[in-house]
Amino acid sequence: MGRYIIRRLVQAIPVLLGATLLIYAIVFALPGDPVAALAGEKRLDPHIVDVLREQYHLNDPFLVQYWHYLTGLFRGDFGDTFAGVPVTDIMAGKFQVTINLAATALVMEAVIGAGLGLYAALRHGKAQDSMILGATLVLISVPTLVTGFMLQLLLGVKLKQAGIDLFPVAGVAEGLRSYLLPGFVLAGASIAYLTRLTRTSLMETLRADYIRTAVAKGLPRRRVVGRHALRNALIPLITFLGADLGTLMGGAVITEAIFNLPGIGQQLFTSVYLREQPVVVGIVTVLVLVYILANMVVDLLYAVLDPRIRYE
Repeated sequence: MGRYIIRRLVQAIPVLLGATLLIYAIVFALPGDPVAALAGEKRLDPHIVDVLREQYHLNDPFLVQYWHYLTGLFRGDFGDTFAGVPVTDIMAGKFQVTINLAATALVMEAVIGAGLGLYAALRHGKAQDSMILGATLVLISVPTLVTGFMLQLLLGVKLKQAGIDLFPVAGVAEGLRSYLLPGFVLAGASIAYLTRLTRTSLMETLRADYIRTAVAKGLPRRRVVGRHALRNALIPLITFLGADLGTLMGGAVITEAIFNLPGIGQQLFTSVYLREQPVVVGIVTVLVLVYILANMVVDLLYAVLDPRIRYE
């Protein structure tokens, strides 16, 4: 197991290098001057412009700029913005908001998606099954932008006008309650996909020969489903959840904008607009690390769910 983890960590190095090189090249190719974007509509003193371009190696070729960034990254230095603010200081506060949002969305996705999928699989062909499939189709079809504004209006504004203040509509001042509504909006499509995946996986498992054998032995239905069928059906669900964690964190831009959450999504959008390479590449690097670690945890959970799996 230890050798497997070390091997996976070593394999993550070229993935990180490739991701940072690609995003750095994209930001480098954007039109415009980042120093001019920093000044806005004002005109900076030419001497200040020369100092800034020299300080941040903007006069160097692309590969030289990337090398300077990479050497700092391996020292744990993500660099500074063009305004002189350390990138780590920016990411520290922003990532906390996005992590809270993504964690809330992931818990909702796991509980609601797996629960509805289990309920639909056990009532296959009945009215409840058709209703759940129809609801998931609506969640998949409606864009996040529409879902966010609709729920914000109905569950936030209208309920508050009726004297029921359950869901804050903006900001993070209310603590955990501030993440409930945006968390559901962010996880909406994933809940639908996980519901369908759970339903399909469990239905296939329930048709397996060992399940028929367990039923023939007279085991209670609850034990057959909970101990035998559900455990094997969880493997594709764990895979989906692990991969979706990175998707939730990276795809929170629209949700954070709708609910005015000061997370990493808004910061990434602003940094791309200002062409701040260190901030953009730093955020992407951390997201890639989260994705790699999540997939490693998923691989290790396989051995827990299925004893036949061994890592040598």
